[in-house]
Amino acid sequence: MESQEGGGPAVQSRGSGGPVMTTSSATVGAAPGYRPSATLPFWAEFRRQASRRRTQLALGFMVLLPLIILIAFQFDSGDDDGNGGGEYASLVEFATTGGLNFTLFTIFVSASFLLVVVVALFCGDTVASEASWGSLRYLLAIPVPRARLLAVKLLVALTYSALALLTLAGTALLVGTLRYGWSPLRSLVAAELAPGEGLLRLLAVLGYLAVVMLVVAGLAFLLSVTTDAALGAVGGAVLLWILSSILDQITALGVLREFLPTHYSNAWLGLLSTPVQTDDVVRGCVSAICYATLFWGLAFWRFTRKDVTS
Repeated sequence: MESQEGGGPAVQSRGSGGPVMTTSSATVGAAPGYRPSATLPFWAEFRRQASRRRTQLALGFMVLLPLIILIAFQFDSGDDDGNGGGEYASLVEFATTGGLNFTLFTIFVSASFLLVVVVALFCGDTVASEASWGSLRYLLAIPVPRARLLAVKLLVALTYSALALLTLAGTALLVGTLRYGWSPLRSLVAAELAPGEGLLRLLAVLGYLAVVMLVVAGLAFLLSVTTDAALGAVGGAVLLWILSSILDQITALGVLREFLPTHYSNAWLGLLSTPVQTDDVVRGCVSAICYATLFWGLAFWRFTRKDVTS
């Protein structure tokens, strides 16, 4: 028998005349049959999060919001008071001309704040809530490897964030089509688009928003592993996003604004133009992926070295 002291990476043993067997240090002294990769399955965590009230309320509100907007339009007197302008005025004007336009308007009014809050809720609450309940240390004592715990929780949080976005758009498309019909997509920055092409443009908009929201997900997740207060992680991510949006309005910052995570948050409007404007979309995707990767990397680095006591 040959063994390494001091927690080396492997233990080698040789039976009489048998081959050399190498065992990872992660399973040395573990119970028979223990496999780190089998701990905390994705679907177990997914079902667990589905049973939480905040998940049910968040997804429920994604269904309720299009209905509220639809009811609000029923009280529209049709008078134009001259408020608003630009693309916002365009989307308001065409919102009741078809299901695609109604969906686009719903996404427009939700993207700047509501979706930010929902994504921050799913990603900022996931680890911090375990710490506040005192259950985080017990999860690690099962034992679930720290990196696996973070990876599974992050994937579940991102899945629910994507589900919330799809639920919002799907509900808006359904009720808008039932109420206003299946009509071409219209916008002041584009020619009238056939319903088929309009649906593809709408899916492209959803895809871009999903990528942009990765910044919020990364920031909220980083805050979630650094605090035991779930509200602090969620609120901190939302406040920092709002701060970035405010700074982006200060033209005196010049080219520095291009490095803000919110600078390209509205670049999806270029996907509605004719021809499609993709320059800012590409820049926005690169920026979002870089920020998200940085925040997630810091989260994993911090948590794998953190002394978990709660």
